[in-house]
Amino acid sequence: MADPVQVVTPHLVVNDANAALEFYKKALGASEVIRMPAKDGKRLMHSEIQVRGARIFVMDDFPEHRCEQGMVDAVFPPDQIKGTSVTMHLEVEDCDAAVKRAADAGATVTMAPWDSFWGARYARIMDPFGHSWSFAHPLPAKG
Repeated sequence: MADPVQVVTPHLVVNDANAALEFYKKALGASEVIRMPAKDGKRLMHSEIQVRGARIFVMDDFPEHRCEQGMVDAVFPPDQIKGTSVTMHLEVEDCDAAVKRAADAGATVTMAPWDSFWGARYARIMDPFGHSWSFAHPLPAKG
């Protein structure tokens, strides 16, 4: 039987997708599945990584296609909108170790690991491309 299809796949738009892929490999332990360069040979039209079994698409920004095609649902990299409205969440084995790995790779820790009231060790980082990530692992049950 084939693996089930992931029904929602995040598609991250960045400036410098090649550098983003390298960051995600170091910071998140991502494995690269595919890299499709654009005709200019510098930007990526599409790429796919896997993080803990989850698919994530990463691509460069192509502002020339937004206006040309009259796209009303255009997406922008976080630096162009001065923020992001989405946090990517990863369940990890060790929240503290995941945050340290990401910070060592160049992420900014925006919320240090803490024991949350909902029963998880939880933290957040901002990657160098402006995307927000959170990490968590369940805390032992209190009994």
